[in-house]
Amino acid sequence: MSAQRWDPTSFRAEVQATLDAFLAEQTDRLAPLGADAARLLTEARATVSGGKRFRAAFCHWGYAAVAGVPTGDDARAVARAAASLELLHASALVHDDLMDASDTRRGRAATHRGFEAEHRADGWRGDPVQYGAAAAILLGDLLLSWSDELLRRCGLGWDRVGPALDVFDLCRSEVIAGQFLDVSVQARGRASVAQATTVLRYKSAKYSIERPVHIGAALAGAAPGTIERLTGFGLPLGEAFQLRDDLLGVFGDPETTGKPAGDDLVEGKRTVLVALALDAASPDDAARLDAALGTPLDEAGVAALRAIIDGCGAREQVETRIDELARQAVEALRAGQAEEGWDAGACQVLEQLATAATRRAR
Repeated sequence: MSAQRWDPTSFRAEVQATLDAFLAEQTDRLAPLGADAARLLTEARATVSGGKRFRAAFCHWGYAAVAGVPTGDDARAVARAAASLELLHASALVHDDLMDASDTRRGRAATHRGFEAEHRADGWRGDPVQYGAAAAILLGDLLLSWSDELLRRCGLGWDRVGPALDVFDLCRSEVIAGQFLDVSVQARGRASVAQATTVLRYKSAKYSIERPVHIGAALAGAAPGTIERLTGFGLPLGEAFQLRDDLLGVFGDPETTGKPAGDDLVEGKRTVLVALALDAASPDDAARLDAALGTPLDEAGVAALRAIIDGCGAREQVETRIDELARQAVEALRAGQAEEGWDAGACQVLEQLATAATRRAR
């Protein structure tokens, strides 16, 4: 597949087919457990369906940048390795929705809400909320376990898989610790711009782009210095990616995000956007914004907080920061291509992905 023939729709279909095949294996394994295990697997299939597949794409093209586009058995192995990152992502989303008490994900009931509703509909004993929470915890754990299994069994030799797993171990530690930082700053009800940036980096930026690129490069046999150099591309781009997500969490259209309007405001997210707004707004507006975060908000309430964030210039600041980080990432990629001989076609696609990740509508 050359850069000129890069087809995101086809790539997403290939990732989905790889995940479907893997989940079919798991379905056969767990068939003896009966109907309840089947319900869990049905939800697993739903959680790994759809999405932009950025993590898989950055892994694939990170490999290609170092070793060229994989072919034959290597292509199938890299596809499985890349898909493992989508299992990790699905695990994080299931747990994140539970911790945030979110009702929906991609336009359907969040996992814990779905199982909670089943409990109520069937008239079972006990607390349906607790049942839904237990199901979400277990499904998230299962997806996390499967992500390791799929990478470990991707089909490449241990000389390639071992170094990639080292990066993957670090990636999982970072995202889980980053998630705890996130729930902690929300519990305290305050976060400086610097603190919010640390949460952004470890909860999302690294595992969304930097580590997938590193894993792809490691699978290609890249030396540690090359992997480190790819940080110049992956980390700033990952931060820009999450900043775009923060904007969408406040200003996004529910028809495209699959989340209610202003969902991050209702959940009380202490994002970089919010931290900048609290710094830049007038004392009265900052107090109103701070007090309203994490409370039930109707459409008018969301609109009022959006107006504060927009009016004080915080939204524009984040847009500027996204542009600067994306430019920094592309410059680092071009420098690496020139000085290390990274594959030109793969680097071209990575630039396309950089645009898609930072200019998306959801």
